[in-house]
Amino acid sequence: MIADYLSGFPAFLAHFALAICFLAIFVWIYTWMTGHDEMALMREGNVACAIALTGSVVGFSLPLASSIEHSVSILDNALWATVSLLVQLGVYLIVKLLFKDLSKRLEAGELPAGIWLAGISIAGGQLTAASMTT
Repeated sequence: MIADYLSGFPAFLAHFALAICFLAIFVWIYTWMTGHDEMALMREGNVACAIALTGSVVGFSLPLASSIEHSVSILDNALWATVSLLVQLGVYLIVKLLFKDLSKRLEAGELPAGIWLAGISIAGGQLTAASMTT
């Protein structure tokens, strides 16, 4: 009886491990792209940078979760996770183009810049996640 309940556990582990790997890859690429050291800035108490990074991680996690939910295999999940990663990085690049001094504002701890980037990142992630359900 317990074996019936645990029959999906290997799939859970595979999808969860894949998601954690993609999340780590996303954070690594994202923090490399920004041009500033988010971790150091957050350790110094930079709230704007913490908000921006958190919003970007949430924005990526939304379609990543949708990918897990709607995929038919681990390969399918990996492909949609890759699409999600590219879209979320694209969202950041678009925001950076529209807000040319974004990195400097975040380094200076300007909350409006951090909140705006977080909001746009979450919105982009939500739209990406919703697009996966069709």
